[in-house]
Amino acid sequence: MTVLGDGGGIETVEADRVFRVAVTGDPAEARKRLESLQADIFIRRSDAPAPELLVADMDSTMITVECIDELADYAGVKPQVAEITERAMRGELDFAGALKERVQLLAGLDEAVLARCYDERVRIMPGARALVRTLKARGAKTLLVSGGFTYFAKRVAEEIGFDGYRANRLGFTGATLDGTVEKPILGAEQKREALLGQGNDPAAAVAIGDGANDVPMLKAAGLGIAYHAKPAAIGAADAAVRFGDLTAVLHGLGVPRAEWQI
Repeated sequence: MTVLGDGGGIETVEADRVFRVAVTGDPAEARKRLESLQADIFIRRSDAPAPELLVADMDSTMITVECIDELADYAGVKPQVAEITERAMRGELDFAGALKERVQLLAGLDEAVLARCYDERVRIMPGARALVRTLKARGAKTLLVSGGFTYFAKRVAEEIGFDGYRANRLGFTGATLDGTVEKPILGAEQKREALLGQGNDPAAAVAIGDGANDVPMLKAAGLGIAYHAKPAAIGAADAAVRFGDLTAVLHGLGVPRAEWQI
């Protein structure tokens, strides 16, 4: 079904909820004309390169929760921390300052709570394993980058199958959180630098995130994808997954379901 005047066309690839659009003109213009559809739409130039690199955010992207909010629940301060998290992800607060403020509220929490939080609260986002493992099978390098913490990022990266991870380190005094984050803090610009520092052509990179601190890496990638995201991330991305899970990205990249690595 041809709907674009520049020779592009729409292909329905998942029960009328995911559409892949190949264009020879401006992808941004095509997106503007199609964004009213109640579906996940991937608009790429017909000559776009195959993905060589996937860089993905962790919290609320590769996992279903914000780890710092869940840790705050064990400390009895979740409402305060969650409010700061929401404002930071919307871009209303400086990320580094907001992270320091939230971590200070966790001071005194026993290190053992991190393991308990991971076991009880952290759940892998539907479609995450299929997405990462399928792109790896097709030759792509995969990297998890998080403004959260290494304790969680290491375990999530291993559980899903990422090649590597980067995140922030919590400060400890003995076996107790001391309310600090080790420097340098991994924020928005550091996520972008992580993508650009992998040695791949940025045009062949896919980046996925949901918050304002993901905007620079979404813009740096050849295909930036906002996943159930805040307005700032949606505005910066080339595509937005609003309805489906992370397998929608595989549909958008044109990977046949028979080739998915489940």
